[in-house]
Amino acid sequence: MTLALDSAAQDLLFREAHTAHAFADEPVTDEQLRAVYDLVKYGPTAFNQSPLRITLVRSPEARERLVRQLSEGNRAKTAAAPLTAILSVDLDFHERLPELLPHAPGLKDRFFSELPVREAAGGFNAAIQIGYFIVGIRAAGLAAGPMTGFDAEGIDKEFFGDGRQKVLAVVNIGRPCEESYRPRSPRLAYEDVVTTV
Repeated sequence: MTLALDSAAQDLLFREAHTAHAFADEPVTDEQLRAVYDLVKYGPTAFNQSPLRITLVRSPEARERLVRQLSEGNRAKTAAAPLTAILSVDLDFHERLPELLPHAPGLKDRFFSELPVREAAGGFNAAIQIGYFIVGIRAAGLAAGPMTGFDAEGIDKEFFGDGRQKVLAVVNIGRPCEESYRPRSPRLAYEDVVTTV
């Protein structure tokens, strides 16, 4: 065996996990999401910048505001999901660097004083965190339905009016049910992806 995870964990996190399109009628608790975050917060980001922000959409009013910003194909499944998270990048993530990296004073001013630099670095590193977040959802025995079909400007205006955050993805979360998954599409083989130089 070349992997440290046993076969059951590999199945849970990867082989049997799919993007979910429907969920069981069972709530997702704050305790479950806290456990997920407390696990995935250890994923790597450059300079430990941790720019991902998670907005949990729980109230019917907020759900309605979000659904209006989604593409037609994402509206019904989001309206019915037990929980939806808006995953965004905090463009002012650099303000937290002194407490996250006390051994590197001045880092935020040296590297992140300009907004375009923060937007590029933050977006890339938040995307890494999104991958970990989805795997964390699976580790909790839940399913994730990540989406990018939405009006980003509309969501930013509706939920992040101060301009400090920008949406990157919307993820429906819940306990998988029989109708959760579509047949798995093919994946590229190792030989198609990996080159040794």
